[in-house]
Amino acid sequence: MRPSAPVNPGTPLAARPMQVLRGIAISPGIALAPVVVRDPRGLRLPPRSIAAGAVAAEWERLDRGLEAARDEAGRHGAEAGTRLGPQYADILTAHSRMIADPTLRRDARRLIEQEQIRAEHAVAEVLEGYAARLEQLAGSHLAARAADVRDIQGRILSHLLGERPEMVAEDLTAPTIVLAHDLTPREAAGLDPQRVPAFATEAGGRASHTAIVAAALEIPAVAGLGPFLDRARQCRLAIVDGDQGLVILDPDEPTQEHYRRTAARRSAWFQVLARQADRPAETLDGCRVELWGNIEFGGEVEACLQHGAAGVGLFRTEFLFLNAESPPSEDEQFAVYAGVVHALGGRPITIRTLDLGSDKLAGMRPDGSAEANPALGLRSLRLSLRESGIFRPQLRALLRASTLGEVRILFPLVSTLTEFRAARAVLDEVAEELRAEGHPIRKRPPVGIMVEVPAAALMADHLAKEVDFFCIGTNDLIQYTLAVDRTNETVAELYSASDPAVLRLIVLVVEASRKHGIEATVCGTMGGEPLYTMLLLGLGIRHLSMPPHQLPEIRRVIRGIRLETAQALAAEALRQETARAVAELLEAELRRAFPEPPGGSADPA
Repeated sequence: MRPSAPVNPGTPLAARPMQVLRGIAISPGIALAPVVVRDPRGLRLPPRSIAAGAVAAEWERLDRGLEAARDEAGRHGAEAGTRLGPQYADILTAHSRMIADPTLRRDARRLIEQEQIRAEHAVAEVLEGYAARLEQLAGSHLAARAADVRDIQGRILSHLLGERPEMVAEDLTAPTIVLAHDLTPREAAGLDPQRVPAFATEAGGRASHTAIVAAALEIPAVAGLGPFLDRARQCRLAIVDGDQGLVILDPDEPTQEHYRRTAARRSAWFQVLARQADRPAETLDGCRVELWGNIEFGGEVEACLQHGAAGVGLFRTEFLFLNAESPPSEDEQFAVYAGVVHALGGRPITIRTLDLGSDKLAGMRPDGSAEANPALGLRSLRLSLRESGIFRPQLRALLRASTLGEVRILFPLVSTLTEFRAARAVLDEVAEELRAEGHPIRKRPPVGIMVEVPAAALMADHLAKEVDFFCIGTNDLIQYTLAVDRTNETVAELYSASDPAVLRLIVLVVEASRKHGIEATVCGTMGGEPLYTMLLLGLGIRHLSMPPHQLPEIRRVIRGIRLETAQALAAEALRQETARAVAELLEAELRRAFPEPPGGSADPA
């Protein structure tokens, strides 16, 4: 968890009312800082304020941007008239006239001078005001003109921003919260926590890859806020509460002070827990639980060790591929895997093979194809089995790295025993190739599967006869069990780890692993949430893997409960009929066991 970001004392707050927005908490922590808005069209607005002496230069930039946007709209109008007919030309010609309206120029220039802001923010604020007033004209044909206003707003902003490099996180000179429609996993992975102490998005959900990256970077984040960027463009300061799922625009002084105190308490509490990293994760009645770390990048190993992880329970390899123009070579991958194995100093590591869909790798595939429904299509192990040019080099690199330490290989999204056998056969073939080439190869490194689809959970008894371990990926297991897109904010309320159907599938996996004497680890988001710790222990889970920063709190929960209590809780949870009933049961038991939550509630509402 990170403390609140410092606020620039030289930036006075505008006299606007505080707005509290509620979304989905995807990465914990609290941040308080100025903001930068990344426009939903892909434009990223620069910081708002300018020096007093820069007003004249900003007026000139405004005039050039308006002129360029007006000319462009006129050209497009003429082209549309030729290709599509005069009615389309009329629309774009009207846009040109709206841009040329002297009222727009006058109002924007006044804002630049009075508030000392950049031309981009002045244009956005003026035109958003126009659009809002038009939308209030219910029943009038003028209300439809709001879309035209926002269209020309985007056109003008494009020209203004075209005169400067695109604003990226690395350009920020002070801690700044990023507000965006959405961030891709690659964009999130590129954020520097020193410059971007938090982010918030209109889209996204709790179990998206972007959420996973935010948690790995320990950046507080809120997603699924719905449309809010139009309001945020006029905001100078914001709070992101990644615990409660709140974003507060232009917070008043009491709210700022409340969050500063809360962040300080949370930071102090976290430091107390961090000093207990060397203590065993053992219940009051002596049940030992193995805690592991989930990582995306080699640099996270240090955090795992600092927080007392017994090893790495899940090393996601996707970002080796996402951040490359072409698939990384065998040697490039080996260097990464070897570095992580050496950093662990003999502790075990589970490395998962590529877990992406063809939609993410279309540019790397020879046919450049993509899919309409990638969640149910060619993804994860299915893609690897189809694309041997991607799969075999990764397996070769993993097998070479397995000689350097306790490496375990994990296959994602296994649906059937046939899939696992096919992947195992490729692994055996690659091992023989390496031996023939003279490479030292570990005889038989442990090979496991991710249990992420109901089919694998239902067949766990048969799969357990052939695999060496199970990793229960609760993020996808919930998604596929409940038929809920985990990245779709419109159905986010249906995505619940508390659903009885999900719990029953976990029970099947645990029972199969116990019967055949293999390990079952929960490595999805559920494994790092204190609400579910007692439940999972009661269901029979003895291995949990999570982002490193979550380890101290989960250790604290384990050390404060009795296994018999957890087992009674799990039995009662399995008797419930709805996700809400299960969640209420778990929340009540957690409050009984730990009456004082760490840091206290920060919800100002």
